[in-house]
Amino acid sequence: MIVRRVEFAGAVGKMGQEPPSGLPQVAFAGRSNVGKSSLINRLLGRPRRKVARVSAVPGKTRELNFYRVNDAFFLVDLPGIGYARAPSAVREAWMRLVRAYLSGSGALRGVAYLVDSRHPPMDADREFVGCLAGRGVPTLVVLTKVDKLKARERERGLARRAADALGVDEEQVVASSARTGEGKEEVLAAVAELLGDAVAPTGGMPRAHDDESADGDERARDGQSATGGKRAASDEPPGGDKRADAEEATGDEP
Repeated sequence: MIVRRVEFAGAVGKMGQEPPSGLPQVAFAGRSNVGKSSLINRLLGRPRRKVARVSAVPGKTRELNFYRVNDAFFLVDLPGIGYARAPSAVREAWMRLVRAYLSGSGALRGVAYLVDSRHPPMDADREFVGCLAGRGVPTLVVLTKVDKLKARERERGLARRAADALGVDEEQVVASSARTGEGKEEVLAAVAELLGDAVAPTGGMPRAHDDESADGDERARDGQSATGGKRAASDEPPGGDKRADAEEATGDEP
């Protein structure tokens, strides 16, 4: 898949708001500070001129943010789960929003769920992936920050261990690094596979344009709010993981 055009299409921050519609969707989810915003920027070809916000404070994404890619599909950035510093009522409001989206979006083609490769999956990760499996949502597991691993750590069956811990097939797991770009093409290819007919046979996207439209994305976000794998046990997304890593309080991509 070649990303030629990206536009911020709108955000949903509370129940009852209507999301952007008319195109298939692939959502990105994961615990706070897993590197989700950094990876999205890398995938969309914006490692320097950001589309998704990268913050030194985890939990910056508090809405469902919709990005129109190549006028062919929406990439949906979901709020991070498990941010311990947010009040419990706020965390639960985020998760109600996510649950409603997963239950009600007929345009959702699949979810890329991000896990920090440096740490074993936590209960919140297993519960969320289990929820997706229970709802029959095709799921890709993306291991982030693999550039921070030592060679011997990567040689110990990284993908297999993550797959076993999350109850998915190893083929559903992709290693990635927002910093180096490793895994970018594999993740984009998996997204294209989830989208199916929305992707042109050449690997590009229909109705793609050579021009880019990122210049107004940050202004638009500030001013606009529009409105699988093996089956796992849980059928509801978690309300947050109370064992959030203390070391992960320094930023999206430490």
